[in-house]
Parts: sequence; structure tokens; C-alpha cells
Amino acid sequence: MRTNTERESSRRTSGSRSRARRAALGLVLAPAIALASSHREAPAISNDPAADNTDLYAWTSEDRATLYIIANWIPFEEPAGGPNFHRFSDDVRYEIHVTRGAESLEDAVVFRFEFTTRPIQQVDPADLEAPPGGGKEFFAQLAGAFDQTFRLTRVTRGANGEAVETVLVEEGLVASPRIGPRTQQVANQLGLAPFTSATYDDAFAATFARDLEGVTGGRVWVGPRDDPFYADLGGIFDLGNLRQAGQAQDGLSGFNVHSIALQLPVESVTADGQRPTAPGNDALIGLWASSSRRAVSTMNADGTTTTSGDWVQVSRIGLPLVNEVLIGYQDKDRYNRTTPQDDFERFGAYVLNPVLVRDAEAVGIYDAIGIDPAPLRSNRTDIVDAVNLRNVPTEGAHTIANEATGDVLRIDLATPTGFPNGRPLDPGTDQEQTDVTDALLSLILTGGQAPISDGVDRNDKAFLGEFPFLALPWQGFDEGHGRAPGGDDGGGGGTPTPSTSSAR
Repeated sequence: MRTNTERESSRRTSGSRSRARRAALGLVLAPAIALASSHREAPAISNDPAADNTDLYAWTSEDRATLYIIANWIPFEEPAGGPNFHRFSDDVRYEIHVTRGAESLEDAVVFRFEFTTRPIQQVDPADLEAPPGGGKEFFAQLAGAFDQTFRLTRVTRGANGEAVETVLVEEGLVASPRIGPRTQQVANQLGLAPFTSATYDDAFAATFARDLEGVTGGRVWVGPRDDPFYADLGGIFDLGNLRQAGQAQDGLSGFNVHSIALQLPVESVTADGQRPTAPGNDALIGLWASSSRRAVSTMNADGTTTTSGDWVQVSRIGLPLVNEVLIGYQDKDRYNRTTPQDDFERFGAYVLNPVLVRDAEAVGIYDAIGIDPAPLRSNRTDIVDAVNLRNVPTEGAHTIANEATGDVLRIDLATPTGFPNGRPLDPGTDQEQTDVTDALLSLILTGGQAPISDGVDRNDKAFLGEFPFLALPWQGFDEGHGRAPGGDDGGGGGTPTPSTSSAR
């Protein structure tokens, strides 16, 4: 995803950071970054993990012919968390939104995912001769508990403003959790869905990819994967007790998320159905993901729930770390309930006058790093410029009005992808194209004058070189976070030793 020039520039930039300075920055960063990402960014959504957006990635292929989107949900999935392993909720509407141009943040296209878990087969408990898989099992994987499907609908805005719905996948199968080798072998021998292979490997996971009806070259993949985000959460939430690279610990290491990956021809998201050739406002799209629940949920006497009423948004994400780092604690739930169209009016002051800067100044960080905080406290149009790609790829190429500024991941479809123009992964490596935690903290706290790092510079697994790009989920049997007696790892790779590299 990066050119050789970009890679070399990245190496030179990283190499210029001295280990001593990074250590000093980490030690003084204290409460200033106590809102760094933990995938539990707001009080209300922390009680509803099945609906919690964790991350959003999007980028174009090198020839700008294909758009890739990866949206993740459900933070901190413990691989060994059975028997009711994590899954998408049948009561949540999961959506990926696409906006067009520089004048509006209204939805132009929405990809809507709705899930259905088939009822477990009911068998008379007295029938002790019923074979495994009969619905009265001790093990969820033998009871058919993972037979979940999804329906993907594309919603487009018609000429008269009305929504036009097109089903792209009627009944796609969600990938199963990666429980362990015996589950794969036995469930496969018994012919239980969705364990169609005796081993859980990349080839097996790839069988869950589905072509999109009527979209040539379009594909979708849905299911659990390794969480690709990384940050020293333990240090951050101990009042910013951060460590330098080699000592910092990735608090998200060994955890899974549930992912939706889309592969789309660029022409399928543009207004005229053509691939843009010139960068600028007409080539811009914006991406964000959301979760919604019905307004009314009733618990029935038999333990089931009945939902009704309008759909109410409960979570969203566009650019990384906006709600975590920029929005004040008292407004985080409100932020999750609103849309990007309202961001400038309701939350613009948080971007132009970052709370993070005032907190950093209060605890003496600017004295320690020798930067004058006065110009960083207010009127931070540099942050707005970065969000709006006003200097990408050339000065004046994008002229997004403040009223059309919001938390969307913008991509100029005619420009090579590079953060903040999209958020690409680096296929075949354990790195994003940009360490967004470091990049955004450096931008917000110093205006780019000095590097700020949390000490964690890479993911705990390498990404795949092809769709759906995210690494396989961690396996519950031997890659969970348990420990054998005496404190040794219980055979798991779920919490690997932090990297000793001081730079990416």
C-alpha cells in the first residue's frame, strides 16, 4: 500500500527518534492521554459490547480500482470465552456509511448488515440416545449454536431522495469462532455447520467470503479475527504510567474482534459509476460505521426478547480516536448517538480547542518537552485541515466547508492511499501504514513539533497479504489469556512478549 519512497521516508523519520527522548515523553505524558483507545470509549456503550464499534479501516488498491473497508465490533473478545463465544447480535443493525463530495455528509450509500441465528434444535431430554448435535449438548459447538447468517442490503439515495434497497447477500454464513483443534476435528467429522474443515486455517476462513450479487468484483467476509489495534492500555490507565518501546505492553494483544470486510470496485460507490481520474472534491468519499438498536426491547417470560420502534444509533466510528481523545467525557454518549452531519455544530469546539492540550499543560508536559502550549490551546485549524484533507494531495485540492466537517474517514479515490487519506493496513506485515495513536497524539499535543508515542508500535500478528487482510482469530484452546499453575503461560500465544524495537 506504500510506495518505496514512503517506506524510506517512514524509516528515516522513525530512525531519528532517540530512545531517550521517547522514554522521557512517555514518563511525563501522565493523565494527558488517559483517554487513549481502549475500545470502551463511552460509558453507555461499555455495557453493550455486541454493538460497540472498535475500529474502521479503508483504503484503495495501488491501481485505485478497488476499495477495501474493514469495520470491527465487540472489544476484548477472550478467545477461551466459552461456551457462549462472542458473535454479532441478532438485535443490532450494523451499518457502513458512504458520503460523497465536499458539500454534504448525508449518506449516499449504506451497507446494512442484519444477523439471524438459527434456533437450536429441540430434543426431548429423555431421549438419551440422541446423537451429538441433537440440541441438548454440553458443548455449544455440538448444539449448533454457531449457525449464524447475515443479510447484506445496499441502501442508496434515489433521485427523489427516497431510499432504494438492493440485497447483495441474502444469506451469508458467519465464520465460526476458533475454539481449538478438537472442536474442528470432531465437529467436522459430525458434519456440523459451520465446521467444514478439520483445521482452522486461512484456507478454511476464506471459505466464508461471499460474492456480492450484481457487483462484479465485490466480496464480503464476516466473522471473528485478531484485533488489529494496539496500545499500552495498562500504562495509559494507570494515570498515564507509560513505558518506552521494549517495555510497553500491548493491552489488546491476544484478543479478537468481530469483523466485516468489504471489497468493492471503486465505481460502485461513485455518483456517476465511473472511476475518478483527477484528485479533488469530486473524488472524495467519507466513511463511517455505526450500530443501532430498536427503541423498545421487551423481555418475555420465556427469556426471549421482543423489539419494536425506531432504530436508535448507539455507537459509531469514523476516524480513529476522535471520541476517545477529543470529545469530553460528559459528551461521549451523546457523540455516539449523533451523526457526522451534526459534528461541527455540536462538537467543533472540542476539535478547535483540545481538552488534551490543557490537561497536558496542567501536569507539566510542555515544560518537560520544551514546547510553548499557547498556540496549541485554541483555533486548531491544523487539526481540521488534517481531517478534511485540505493539503492532500496538493494545496487547495479539497475545499470542505466547516459545515461539512465531521468524523468520517475521507478518501480521495484518485489519490494514493495514505493516512489520513484512508487508513490502510500494510499487507504481510504486523503494521498499519501509520501508527495512528502516535500520529494523532503528536498532532493534537504538539502540532507535529515533536513525536509522542505510547511505546507500542505494531500489532501482535502479521496481516494477510490478501482479502480480508486481518489475521486469523486467536484460538481458545492454547492462545487465551490463562496461565498454568506457577504463573507460566498455559501454552498460549495470546500475550506475546512486547516488541523490543524502538521504532517502526
